[in-house]
Amino acid sequence: MELILWLGFYFLTFYAILPAVVSRIFGFRVFMKGKSADAVALTFDDGPDPEYTPQLLDLLKSHGAKGTFFLVGENAEKHPELVARIHREGHVLGIHNYVHHMNWFLRPSTVKRQIRQTSDLIESITGEKPMYYRPPWGIVNVFDYSKLGHLQIVLWTSLFGDWRKRIGADRLYRRMKQKLKPGQVFLLHDCGSTFGADRDAPANTISALSRILDDGRKRAYRFIGIDEMIAITEQAKRKKKKKDANLRENGERGRKASIGPFKKLVVGLWMAWEKLFHVLFRLHPVGDAHFFNYRIRKYAGPSLKLRDNYELHSGDRIMEIHFENQMLYEIGMKSKTSLQLAIRIIREIERVLPDMARELSTAPHGDQVKALYGVSMIHRGSESLGFETFDLPKGLFSRMTNMYLRFMIRIIHPSGRQRVREHADSLNPRMLIMERETLLKWADDSRPTRRVGRDRAGKQSQSPASEEHSEAAAEYDDTSFGRLV
Repeated sequence: MELILWLGFYFLTFYAILPAVVSRIFGFRVFMKGKSADAVALTFDDGPDPEYTPQLLDLLKSHGAKGTFFLVGENAEKHPELVARIHREGHVLGIHNYVHHMNWFLRPSTVKRQIRQTSDLIESITGEKPMYYRPPWGIVNVFDYSKLGHLQIVLWTSLFGDWRKRIGADRLYRRMKQKLKPGQVFLLHDCGSTFGADRDAPANTISALSRILDDGRKRAYRFIGIDEMIAITEQAKRKKKKKDANLRENGERGRKASIGPFKKLVVGLWMAWEKLFHVLFRLHPVGDAHFFNYRIRKYAGPSLKLRDNYELHSGDRIMEIHFENQMLYEIGMKSKTSLQLAIRIIREIERVLPDMARELSTAPHGDQVKALYGVSMIHRGSESLGFETFDLPKGLFSRMTNMYLRFMIRIIHPSGRQRVREHADSLNPRMLIMERETLLKWADDSRPTRRVGRDRAGKQSQSPASEEHSEAAAEYDDTSFGRLV
C-alpha cells in the first residue's frame, strides 16, 4: 500500500501537478504575458467553427485587428477553407491538439502524435508550419517541455468563462473591459462544440469583443498576433537585461527583489503539499527546533558497500531524513549567495545529527536501523559529517527526484532560476548514507571534536567569520547547494 501511495504521489506531483504549477506561476517554458506599451493579444481556442469563425473574422477585419487561432485538428480537417482564410487574412495559426482532450490523461506519445497530426494538417493547407501550441485547458504534463520541438507553449493572462452562454454578452464585456490593458493575452473561444461548452456561447463572445475593439481604438491600443507580442516582449527583456548590466558595471545597487504574489502562492502550495506528504508517509519531527523529520522504512535500492566493510542491502531498515520546507525556505531567503545557503544547510544538519542518533533508541524498529539515508544535491561537505555519497540508480525515481529538487531550488535559492539554467548538468541528486556506527558517535557529547572524521585543530585562533569562510572555501563550490529530502 505504501508503495502505491509513493508511486501515486510522485506520478501526480511530477507528471501533472508540478508542471502545471511551475508553468502557471513561474512561466517556465511558456509565454503568458507580454511587455508592450500599447498592444493586446487576442487568442481564440477550439475552432474553426463554420458558423462563428467567419463572423469573428469579419469583425476583426473591420477593425484592422489581428488574432491567434489555436485550432483543434479534427475541426480544422472538416473546414480547411476556414483555416486557409484565417491564414490569408494575416492571423496566426496555432495547435490545440487534434482532439480536445486534457494532456494529463494522455500518454506522451499520444500528445506528440496529435500535435504532429494537427501541424501537418495546417501546413498542408497554408504552406507554413505552425509555431505555437496551447494544450487544452492550458494543462501541461512533464513531457510537454521536451517533446514539442520547435513549438512555443502559449497560455494567457486573462480568461473570462466565455464558453458558458449564461454569462451573457454584457457581463462578458464588463469582464473583458476590466482586463483591457497593454501586454494582456486574452483567451476567448470561437467554437462551442467542445466538452463543457455551450454551442451558441461564441455569439456572446463576438458581441462583447465588438465593444472591446471599439474601446481599444479609443485608447489607441493595437490588437496583434501572439508572434508580434512575443517579439515585442523579447526585445523589452533584452533592453532590461542590458540596463541591469550597465547598472552593475556602474556600481549602482538595485532594489531588493520582493516576493511577488505568484511566488507566495506557489510557496503556500508547496508547504501544503508537504503537510499532506507528512500524513501519507507518517513522518516524525526530530530536534527541538523541528527543522527535520524522519521515518524508518526498508531500503529498496541496490546493495551498497559502506566504509569499514559495512553493506546495505535491499530490505534493510534505514532512517530517512527530510528537511522541513519552511525552514529551508527561510534559510534560502536569508542567504545572499549559494555559498551561504550551503553553509547554513550543513550547519543545520550538523546540529540535528546528535538528536537523530539518540532517536534510534526510542523510535520503533530503531534498533534495526542500519543507516541514516537522504537524497541531496550537496556534492561536497557532507563527507566531513560522516556521510558517504552514491549516485541514484537511473530510472523514474531518479528523474522525478531531480525535477523536484530543481523546482525546490528555484523557490528557495536567491538566484535559483539562473542557477538551474546555468548549472543544469551539475545539479544531480545523490544518495547520502551514514552507517549506523558513525551515526551513533554523534550521540556522544564527550567527543573532543564536533564533526566526525574532521580534524579542526589549528583553527581555534580564527575568528568565527574567517573560520566559516575558510570552511566554505574548502568544502563547497558554486554548485554544491542542495538539501536532504
